[in-house]
Amino acid sequence: MKLDAALPIVHLKDIPAIAKAAEEAGFAALWTQETQHDPFLPCTLIAEHTSNLEMGTAIAVSFARSPANLAYTAWDLAAQSGGRFILGLGTQVKAHIERRFGMTWPESVTGKLREQIQVIRALWDAWQNGTKLNFRGEHYKITLMSPFFNPGAIENPNIPIYIAGVNTGLARLAGELCEGFHAHPFNSPRYMNEVLLPAMEEGLQKSGRKRGDLTVSMTPFIATSPEEEGFARMQIAFYASTPSYKSVMDLHGWGDVVEKLSGFASKGEWAEMPMLITDEMLNEFCLLTTQENLAVDLMKRFGGIADRITLYTPFVPGEKDEWWKNLTKAFNS
Repeated sequence: MKLDAALPIVHLKDIPAIAKAAEEAGFAALWTQETQHDPFLPCTLIAEHTSNLEMGTAIAVSFARSPANLAYTAWDLAAQSGGRFILGLGTQVKAHIERRFGMTWPESVTGKLREQIQVIRALWDAWQNGTKLNFRGEHYKITLMSPFFNPGAIENPNIPIYIAGVNTGLARLAGELCEGFHAHPFNSPRYMNEVLLPAMEEGLQKSGRKRGDLTVSMTPFIATSPEEEGFARMQIAFYASTPSYKSVMDLHGWGDVVEKLSGFASKGEWAEMPMLITDEMLNEFCLLTTQENLAVDLMKRFGGIADRITLYTPFVPGEKDEWWKNLTKAFNS
């Protein structure tokens, strides 16, 4: 099991120092996210200022971009990093795609994401091997690639694609088409074992692959202090208020709480929401432990489930440096 780090929300000028510190601390990868900033630009700086550290997007919003945009950007980052870049894609939810990005939400989420992945790979194949570009699907018709727009072959063309999801459709698609799956932080070992891993297995069987062909990356909530417990309770309440994530609560018999949380969220009554997250819920969705036992408890809780772990808490150099190094050492030993 690899231990990765989450990039904190910072400006680009701060990325080189964080990247160097993450590599020195012993993390396997540094993941960016698409929240307040572009997820790809930091990767150029991570690649430039490190030698062995992997980097990737967890996630970039796929439906906010064309597959050609994604293919070009990933190709350049793979070339720059010597094959250390991982393309992580997520669909986001309808409200954000339509109202924040001004794009169209598809009738079939898995159908459009499937085609995006297929187009990206068709472009990469054309650039690397000179294969004629001729993709014709329901969502995309991509058939033009003249020499002037062809970036040409690179040394590390096999760029891993991870997709993120909460429900079975995207987990199944990951098993069928992708190199990895980013499990949503709002999750539990039971939900992984009973819902998502079986769906991934269906996809793997469909494509004639095995479990070892798919990397499962998880970003669990952890709490080693009362302050961290309060933060985790707040984040769990926020995620649980999203109707499309209701399946996670339903599995545990807490589906009725989603409607209450959604009601508070729609009125902007955020302070009321954490009070609906009981201690039992907190224990399901968050690992409660001590700093000393964290590494052992992470491996115990997610062993056989996850291949990569990224703590929901971002890596900030200068904050708990020795603790981070001890944690990575436990994973790397």
